[in-house]
Amino acid sequence: MKKALILGLVACSLMAAPVQAAEDAEAPKSVDWSFDGIFGHYDRASLQRGMQVYKEVCAACHGMRLLAYRNLMDLGYSEAQVKAFASQYEVQNEDPNDEGEMFNRPALPSDRFVSPFPNEQAARASNGGALPPDLSLIVKARAGGADYIYSVLSGYAEAPKDLKKPDTLHYNPYFPGQLIAMPPPLTEGAVEYADGTKATVDQLSYDVTNFLTWASSPKLEAQKSTGFKVVLFLLVFTGLLIAVKKKVWSAVH
Repeated sequence: MKKALILGLVACSLMAAPVQAAEDAEAPKSVDWSFDGIFGHYDRASLQRGMQVYKEVCAACHGMRLLAYRNLMDLGYSEAQVKAFASQYEVQNEDPNDEGEMFNRPALPSDRFVSPFPNEQAARASNGGALPPDLSLIVKARAGGADYIYSVLSGYAEAPKDLKKPDTLHYNPYFPGQLIAMPPPLTEGAVEYADGTKATVDQLSYDVTNFLTWASSPKLEAQKSTGFKVVLFLLVFTGLLIAVKKKVWSAVH
């Protein structure tokens, strides 16, 4: 009985630790996203800018293994642009050559995004033991969703003087525990936007969060459209049922 009680207390303390860490973090900023609401939609210009930020900044450490290059056509890129983008990377061919040897080839639109590291051990070795998460579903995987991702990316700040912080960690009030291993990834002017938009930290954070939201929910617009049509149909159908009921029972007193 005593042993079971001790094990129970240990389990409770382990479960309480993440909760306490989450309570230490500030609530995410509230952002007005174009994809919010029943009529929400993705801002294609922002998505393309976000893709540029991912490619030039985030892709050095973070993969997106669930995304295929051809999916980028949903952002407004042409087939030729997608082919050109994919061809910048190499993947191992599925079948060996005539000599029975495996070989690398330029990626095709049907291939998934090439990861920056060949395996987890290589990723940790290049990042001081920390494992950069795959970003394919990062918005869905984090409480607070897009608001949280945007807040962390744009929320790096000077640590309070009374905070004991290891040199390998960085202060971010929106991250659970407020100390994060990832250095500030975005700085003003880090990307020269193709459309001329000024690349402030807030703008970079906003655009790449838009892109990551799309990657997590590429069918969001279609789902919203279908949901609206279903609700509209149910309203019309309910109205017809009420009209038929009144007609059928109109002679009954």
